[in-house]
Amino acid sequence: MTQLLTAQTQAPPRSEPNQPQATAPAAAGRPPIQTKSKEEFQAYQVAISNSLNPEAMEKAADDFAAKFPTSEVRALLYRAAMASYQSIGNSQKMMDMGLKVLSIDKDDPEALVGVAEVLEEHTAPTDLDRQQRGQQAIEYADRALKGVDTKLAVPAGTAPERVESYKKYLRATAYGIIGSIYYRQEDYAAAETNLRDSINADPEHPDAVTVLRLTLALDQQKKYSDALQQANRAVELTKEDADIGRMARNERDRLVAQVAANTPLASPAASPAMPPGSAQPQNSVPTGATSQDSAPKH
Repeated sequence: MTQLLTAQTQAPPRSEPNQPQATAPAAAGRPPIQTKSKEEFQAYQVAISNSLNPEAMEKAADDFAAKFPTSEVRALLYRAAMASYQSIGNSQKMMDMGLKVLSIDKDDPEALVGVAEVLEEHTAPTDLDRQQRGQQAIEYADRALKGVDTKLAVPAGTAPERVESYKKYLRATAYGIIGSIYYRQEDYAAAETNLRDSINADPEHPDAVTVLRLTLALDQQKKYSDALQQANRAVELTKEDADIGRMARNERDRLVAQVAANTPLASPAASPAMPPGSAQPQNSVPTGATSQDSAPKH
């Protein structure tokens, strides 16, 4: 997950007696989160001001939670800490903050996706518990998908279009996590289904890594023509000098040769030229890349 809902790091409006609060229609099924007193509102503002400093943000969230142990906005502060640790690449602390959110709200889609993403990206093929971690990540991602429309905590006053845009991002990320895990488990048909769902969940912001993973899943099933179409798309979404861009171009060149070799020819003149130096099949899912290699998410 490359970015959390920035609107959720803003101070939520405080509920005032006899004053109606703005609601977010996109978050139907769960009322917007609000502070319940002036003191709580001011403490939230002080805490969230640390959002660019991961350690300070974590401490501020802990201090706020100790002072307001029943406050709904505790989850927002720990989500801000999760995002802050993510921004410096500290995956373990990102997971720790996500788990704190889930201890407050076990169905929070943002935290579920964040924890699932860490599990997926940081499980090695040699890890003895890789199957267990993979299954746990799938369960978290699936729970996020089921609750994204009804469980997402949104501060009062958040623009509905911003919420809808973020929901698309969460769905795309969750399906992408599931598809990547199935790829590693060599269930290429299931990987294909979920990676397609990921792309379709947010079609206006295709993720290059997801598109390349779909290419590889199709390649493994010998669906070479479909794979080549996706490889071309991955090339369009990436820069040639980026790691993910080089992988996309290598796979595309190999698939051009593969499609040519599997296409019956009416005459020698109909055969497309073989590209020089075609790469060998890519048998591993690309890791370490972010959506910065592709069109911005939000």
